[in-house]
Amino acid sequence: MVIGLYFARRASRGIEDFFLSGRSLPWWLSGASMAATTFSVDTPLYVAGLVGTRGIAGNWEWWCFGLAHVSLIYVFARLWRRSEIMTDAELTELRYGGQTAAWLRGIKAFLFAVPINCIGIGYAILAMTKTIEALGIWDSLGLDVGENGRLWSVIAICALVLAYAGVSGLWGVVVTDFVQLLLALLGALVVAASAVSSLGGMSALVERLQSSGLERSLDFLPFRWSGGSFDWTESAGLTTTTFLAYLGLQWWTFRRSDGGGEFIQRLAASRTEGDAVKAVWLFNIINYVVRTWPWVIVGLAALVIYPNLSDRELGYPKLMLDFLPPGLLGLVVASLLAAFMSTVSTSINWGASYLTNDLYRRFWRPQATAAELVTVGRLASVAVTVLGAVTAFFSNDVGTVFRLVIAIGTGPGVVLILRWYWWRINAAAELAAMLAGFIVGLSTSVLPWLQIPDFGLRLLVTTLISAAIWVTVMLLTPPESEAVLQQFYVRIRPGGPGWRRQQQASGLDSLQDLRIDGLRILAASCLLFGSMFSVGGFLLFQPLTGWLALLTAVIGGVWLRQLSRHRLPTPLSKLPS
Repeated sequence: MVIGLYFARRASRGIEDFFLSGRSLPWWLSGASMAATTFSVDTPLYVAGLVGTRGIAGNWEWWCFGLAHVSLIYVFARLWRRSEIMTDAELTELRYGGQTAAWLRGIKAFLFAVPINCIGIGYAILAMTKTIEALGIWDSLGLDVGENGRLWSVIAICALVLAYAGVSGLWGVVVTDFVQLLLALLGALVVAASAVSSLGGMSALVERLQSSGLERSLDFLPFRWSGGSFDWTESAGLTTTTFLAYLGLQWWTFRRSDGGGEFIQRLAASRTEGDAVKAVWLFNIINYVVRTWPWVIVGLAALVIYPNLSDRELGYPKLMLDFLPPGLLGLVVASLLAAFMSTVSTSINWGASYLTNDLYRRFWRPQATAAELVTVGRLASVAVTVLGAVTAFFSNDVGTVFRLVIAIGTGPGVVLILRWYWWRINAAAELAAMLAGFIVGLSTSVLPWLQIPDFGLRLLVTTLISAAIWVTVMLLTPPESEAVLQQFYVRIRPGGPGWRRQQQASGLDSLQDLRIDGLRILAASCLLFGSMFSVGGFLLFQPLTGWLALLTAVIGGVWLRQLSRHRLPTPLSKLPS
């Protein structure tokens, strides 16, 4: 609250200060904020549920996004910062022109700010209310809330977050994110250490899992090489189709294939292009190498300690209650609240930026003053929070809602990538891909007569139908005007052959070498996933996995260092006048 009030005056200067911190965020604060945003109270519960039902391999549902996040470092981070936009919806009228681009911007802003963003806020609030109920916090305060416990939990949580996020803007959000991230990481480590200690150490935990017939839950992949072939275990919900969809489909067809949403807000707010790249690297290290294993260990410990637990997502708060002494339990509850607040405050500010910049200012009041836009931003924050709370009140399962968010966002990812590198992609194609993916994903997830239970098959169907629609629409509609395409190329200067005509007309070389960037993605993926699995391998007494993963990480790091010597042309902004 103190931080929020401190930054309230700075946020009041104008809409760019309120939503982008005046484009002055240092890389370490931006990267930490990105990590805090993806670490909410729902994530440890979600991972505990995954490990309890699918084993460690079930985490590929979110590990696969590491491929997209590495691509963000070397392909998209500099492009986003160079674009000088406020929201990713605003990019549509830089890349495209005419009425179709305006419609795309408005529809995209509404979809991302209201249904998609509010579902995200909803499952974060849902996880917090489940934690409050599991810990009996209202009872410990001597308050009898009866059947309205969830309602009062939602109201109290929303009021708490809105009180500082609605007045402080992005500066208040990212600074509190930094403090909250440190507290959340500390809390996760405390829960994991306490759970393992209660079992007699890591070796005892591994032995208990093996003696209970749960040794396959320790596998990092859902299959083993045995007798000259792959021995595949289709654990609950993780079928062959689903796993292959994670690795080969989900990360590049999802609506965040080129960054997306809250991350773009952080990149646009960074001081320089170099700061944007460093910020994404810091996020990747924290998100995959550091945070993965405390959550996984808690899920494994809950599997042993509570073998008959019906809701595996409650394993995390139950371990807290049963094994943490007073004082330490309060610290961990505070860490979960901090993790929750960092995510929801970001979602509130992000959703409000769409409503203010891409709907109110663009279509309703283009002549609005800076003070008026800040006021609208704060009112939009309230609206987004209320809608998110309503979503939470009618939801029951964190994992199910998470998969719904993925399903309704699948389809447009390939268009979002191609629009940077191919002049022929037009506004009609992106609009068709976004709407088709949303409608097909929602229908196959919710409607009983169209529902596809196998998640991997659902993603494949959504992707194929969306692709058929957007390709057809693109071929039937004219390309963007040469003036619009030329303007986009001069500002962004992307690589590849897709802008050759614009490159020749402007006389400006590309600022990207896609071949080198592709190699950097491969090297960085080896470094990132090798580091993550080496930590897990040694931690869980799988030395072969640990050494192989460490070797992979070293090879990736050396390769990446060699590739870093490649230099590109100087951006226009850095050339002498």
